[in-house]
Amino acid sequence: MNSGPYLPRRTLIRRSAAAGLFTIPAVSALSACASGGGDDDSNAERGEVTENNPFGVTDAELEVVIFDGGFGDQYALDAEALYSAAHGSVTHDKTQEIQSRLQPRMVQGDPPDVINNSGAQAMDIAALIRNEQAYDLTELLDAPSLDDPSVTVRDTLMPGTIEMGQFGGQEMYQLNYAFTVYGQWYSRTALDRIGAEYPQTWDEMLAVCEAARREGMAGWTYAGVYPYYFNFTLYPFIGKIGGPEVLQAIDNLEPNAWRHDAVRAAFEAYHELTARGYVLQGSPGMTHEESQDEWNQYRALFIPNGSWVENEARANTPPDFDMAVGAPTGLDSSDALPFGALWASGSEPFLVPAQADNTAGGLEFLRIMLGRESARNFTELVSSLACVRGSADGLELPPGLTSAGEVLEAAGDNILIPRMPDWYRQLNNEEIGGAIAEMMAGEIEPDEAITRCQRAADAAAQDDSIQKFTR
Repeated sequence: MNSGPYLPRRTLIRRSAAAGLFTIPAVSALSACASGGGDDDSNAERGEVTENNPFGVTDAELEVVIFDGGFGDQYALDAEALYSAAHGSVTHDKTQEIQSRLQPRMVQGDPPDVINNSGAQAMDIAALIRNEQAYDLTELLDAPSLDDPSVTVRDTLMPGTIEMGQFGGQEMYQLNYAFTVYGQWYSRTALDRIGAEYPQTWDEMLAVCEAARREGMAGWTYAGVYPYYFNFTLYPFIGKIGGPEVLQAIDNLEPNAWRHDAVRAAFEAYHELTARGYVLQGSPGMTHEESQDEWNQYRALFIPNGSWVENEARANTPPDFDMAVGAPTGLDSSDALPFGALWASGSEPFLVPAQADNTAGGLEFLRIMLGRESARNFTELVSSLACVRGSADGLELPPGLTSAGEVLEAAGDNILIPRMPDWYRQLNNEEIGGAIAEMMAGEIEPDEAITRCQRAADAAAQDDSIQKFTR
């Protein structure tokens, strides 16, 4: 920090709070009390801008909070070491309780400088944008990349990374650092044991599940406590059956989007897994970790998940498991898209709060993370692709990540990217997720699940307090 009498807002707020002079406003007043990133006192003063310091980072302390999930936090600690060597001290914290711990600080105007806004308790990014609490990262995109000043950061990113951080405009508010392949994860060893090939149609899926049952193995398990995990295969299944425009209509909250024939066919197919007894008993009450542990022990063949699972389940994965991912099984030859179409996109979002004391440092930290050294380190440490082009080139990859790269290449242009999960987080996770959870638990039929999804989507569309996005 520059010398002199200047005190950062974070210090002032903490002193005021200690003195009992600061009151946290009600959450309902968020939009009224939120100040945008353009206020003069919204972040620390910037220093001299140079080729190696494009944001004018000073020696101000940087505070980073990382979601303590499937990727752990070592990759962030390593990037922080690079930042610290060049710019100064870093305060690091990790937690799974992102919203409950950080939302009050966002309201107070005392946020960290970088937040890994991920996990079941992630803050609603759309609400943060609406309340002008997320910093526009366009400045980062236009900066010179860490490894080659003649190439901008934006030109080093994987396709779709920028679009995933945009919400109805050209501004980018979150950086999805991982590049995730979603699909039906399985063990090649288990599939070989039952003498089956990976199913490409739903009739083949049912046959494989029956073969698994004969060997004492369930066809599927899933994280019933977090039922939106099912959407990792259900959404691309819907898009595969009916085409990308069906998912677009769902994302846009269009009337009757959930009543499309493709949705009905997908729901009926998934419900058949439950009706035939192909889902591992107890799955509706399992967390993601519990369901993964059951899957790792060969008690279930398939699990809907993302490519973080290889690292997250590493401790309990048998050496002979031979983890792999397949594109979601299709319905039949009438599908709009060929087998191989899948959901792959940026994930593991990072943001710089608009009222952070050190926004310049936050931007520079993300630039370091997007450098070749940090991106390759991330891939090696956590068995996941990074959003940086070429981050896996030349690396010896574990089986799950190797498989993810293979199915991604096989998909070609048939990549589906649903926006419901990040545009309308509560709708996706709770209302829609809840309806799917009850259907998969056998408590309601597909018709009722569809009705509930459409009713929830209509309510969101009519709620003026919810910001709307279209694509």
